[in-house]
Amino acid sequence: MKINKEIITKLSGLSKLKFNKEEAELISEDLSKMVNFINQLNELETDGIEPLIHMNEEVNNWREDKLGDILDQEKALANSPVKDSTYFKLPKVLDKN
Repeated sequence: MKINKEIITKLSGLSKLKFNKEEAELISEDLSKMVNFINQLNELETDGIEPLIHMNEEVNNWREDKLGDILDQEKALANSPVKDSTYFKLPKVLDKN
C-alpha cells in the first residue's frame, strides 16, 4: 500500500488533525515505514505456531496476606512539610470550573 497525499488528507480529516506540508510529508514517511513493517510481518510463516495469550508462561505467585508493621498517624505525618491536624495538606490540584 502506497501512502499518498490523498490518504494523509483523509486520515487527517478522520482524526480531526491539521498539519502543514512538511508535517504531512513526515507523517507519510512514518506511515509508509509502518505499513512496510506490517507487510513484512504478514510474510512470516506462522503455520504450526500456537498463538500467545501472554508473552511468558509465568503464573501469578500469590502470597498470604499478613498483618505487618503499621505506620501510625504521627509517624506518617512526621515528614510532611504542611499538615492540618491529622491530615496531609496539599496544594489544590483540580479546579471546579
